[in-house]
Amino acid sequence: MKPTVTIVDTTLRDGEQTAGVVFANKEKLRIARLLDDLGVHQIEAGIPVMGGDEKEVVTEIVNSNLNASIMGWNRAVVSDVKQSLQCGVDAVAISISTSDIHIKHKLNSTREDVLSRMVKAAEFAKEHDVYVSVNAEDASRSDMDFLIEFAKAAKEVGADRLRFCDTVGILTPFTTYEKIKQLIDEVGIDIEMHMHNDFGLATANTLAGIKAGATHAGVTVLGLGERAGNAALEEVVMVLKFLEGIDLKCKTTLFREISEYVARASGRELPSWKAIVGTNMFAHESGIHADGAIKNPLNYEAFEPEEVGLTRQIVIGKHSGTRAIKTKFLEYGIKIDDQEAQELLENVRATSVDLKRSLFDKELAYIYDEYIAKKEA
Repeated sequence: MKPTVTIVDTTLRDGEQTAGVVFANKEKLRIARLLDDLGVHQIEAGIPVMGGDEKEVVTEIVNSNLNASIMGWNRAVVSDVKQSLQCGVDAVAISISTSDIHIKHKLNSTREDVLSRMVKAAEFAKEHDVYVSVNAEDASRSDMDFLIEFAKAAKEVGADRLRFCDTVGILTPFTTYEKIKQLIDEVGIDIEMHMHNDFGLATANTLAGIKAGATHAGVTVLGLGERAGNAALEEVVMVLKFLEGIDLKCKTTLFREISEYVARASGRELPSWKAIVGTNMFAHESGIHADGAIKNPLNYEAFEPEEVGLTRQIVIGKHSGTRAIKTKFLEYGIKIDDQEAQELLENVRATSVDLKRSLFDKELAYIYDEYIAKKEA
């Protein structure tokens, strides 16, 4: 039986912690609703202890009757957890660093104090009957023996899962697998992968953790997040579905829509080359590729564009071939033969080189009109 994976989206918390990003409350609410429509299992809605607008919108999200579990993020402090509980969330994340680097140079504390603070906050949360994720910040740089002790202590006080944070993104899929396998073997607790993308490995490391037995994937839309970002929601869900055979029944047709909305709300570009949701995913220009895609899209597409809310495009430019030219003109209701296609292609390629880009439909129409005028002259 294939494992079940719970998607934990933190676009509204870690995503908004991206330098320069601020979501308006109405944007946070809209993103939460889109995530819920898509089928995300748990939404980390924000940090209630910030108060003001943050606490207000977390409460509003809780009261929106969404299907997803709504989580509030907290430091390992009882007063933080109280603020989350006042919002009505059904889940809390309790976060504290576990690496000696952070314990010494960030917390100015000790391992014993870290354990004590985590246990007090987690015990308090469980007394109030909410789901508890204990977050091991900088887990990837933590001493493994201490991380195991930390995870065991969390489990003993009733924590529902451990969030394994690769805070500075220094793991590879191979080391990720080994660490998660060891944690599961020695502690037997549900683990969430929370991977950062500093070396471009966040999605790969998330999948490696799941392969080792992790049950939760922490993600953000477009991989938004601090520095280089987090594992991308759309990448993790589609990899699980198409490469691992784990269909989470998410409404993937909404991926392009939610990606466009989050890009606009965060003031970030949605690159055409972005994996899964970029427009170039289904844009074919190269003669050989376009020919193959026209004959059968499976030649050059791993899944259908409609799967993620996109459409297929035959792009005409420097690298186009005659088959693409003929197909493109058929879209305009114009049937041309092989010789006409070859002659038009010469003008198309020359124009594309001059303009240093592919051509717009109107430009192709001009080229065709000029070609016909010369033939009839």
